[in-house]
Amino acid sequence: MAEPRGHASRLVLIGSAASQAMSPGLWNPVLQELGSGWTYEAWDVAPDADLGAVRRRLLEPDIVAANVTMPHKHWAAETADEATGPVQLSGACNLLVRQDGRLAGHNTDVTAVGVLLEGRYQRHALLLGAGGAARAALIALKDKVGRVSIADRDPHASEELLDLANGFGIEARAVTWQEAQDLAPGASLIVNATPVGKKATDGPVWGGARLAPDAVLYDYVYAGHATASVERAMELGVRCIDGWDHLREQAVAMVPLLGLDGRACQLLQHTLGELREKH
Repeated sequence: MAEPRGHASRLVLIGSAASQAMSPGLWNPVLQELGSGWTYEAWDVAPDADLGAVRRRLLEPDIVAANVTMPHKHWAAETADEATGPVQLSGACNLLVRQDGRLAGHNTDVTAVGVLLEGRYQRHALLLGAGGAARAALIALKDKVGRVSIADRDPHASEELLDLANGFGIEARAVTWQEAQDLAPGASLIVNATPVGKKATDGPVWGGARLAPDAVLYDYVYAGHATASVERAMELGVRCIDGWDHLREQAVAMVPLLGLDGRACQLLQHTLGELREKH
């Protein structure tokens, strides 16, 4: 849990494009309704920024905690003074909570994936993308999956995620993007852990082929439009979990870690619904 508040009052989001994220718009109405006196703000932190200076800022007494987004999730895992199992396994952290002059690292992305997939066994998971989001999905699946196929435009990233899967004892292989498209119709779970879908002109991330009757699409992308991946999956009668669902559940997972009133969970869902309607 976050440390006693005193005059700590600021939640922040760290990322290269943090100011474009939905998080401040999601959290500030909730914090105001709770009467916490906290605010949530975005810090744009470039990939080549002085992250040592960022860490020092996070240890200042007015900071409660920091969400961390790309490209700094791996740095957050490394800078955490203590870390949960999912952070240690993934090497990625999306929440740093200041506590007793130290930073505790959490990965609520893993929690969100587990909640949204409802602990169901997946016979074949196709991970499109091999960054922090894909790692979160893999960790949530590690005891509930038959085999995994991994594709990324960067073969080195695919190999790193493959090594992690092999370390879990999962039957896994790295495939090319074209091979991934060919495998999609047989997968029970397709995870879009890429930016494909951010643009309204993007097509379905797997190419749009027909999917298996038991397939689930987990699309991390949230945007002001339904992504082509989600639209196509819905046409096919496939269950869809989208980026808005993920945003909600990873935020809900933060509530007990921040020591917030349980009402925050309902308030987050309500505020997220309003944000989604606006977009």
